Amino acid sequence: MRRLTALCLMLVLTACAAPQDAGARRQLVFFHEWSAGLDQEAQDAVNAAAAVVKANPASPVTVIGYADPEGSPQANRDISRARAQIVMDALVKAGVPAGQITREAKGATAFIGSSLESRRVEIVVTPR
Repeated sequence: MRRLTALCLMLVLTACAAPQDAGARRQLVFFHEWSAGLDQEAQDAVNAAAAVVKANPASPVTVIGYADPEGSPQANRDISRARAQIVMDALVKAGVPAGQITREAKGATAFIGSSLESRRVEIVVTPR
């Protein structure tokens, strides 16, 4: 069920992407409430993104952390930043050069549908 939700959300995000992102590959990593830890499904998503980067070694990578609207705006920015950092660290551990990755923290600015879908990190790989 979680994978189906992720696939639907990825399709929505891809459809809404700006034209300059038309060739971008997106991978979503979901988190439990107030968690920045990677479970096996999240690690699999990171590994899939790392494989795309390895196949396109000149591609810039953007890691964007989000949170659900529970808690204060500052707490949501902090948890989204921590989630993005955990994913960035996991990408580096998987062989993606740190200098190739840009990290962003959006807090609860992009709430989508449910809290589960909003507790996410989006990995965007823009092939060159």
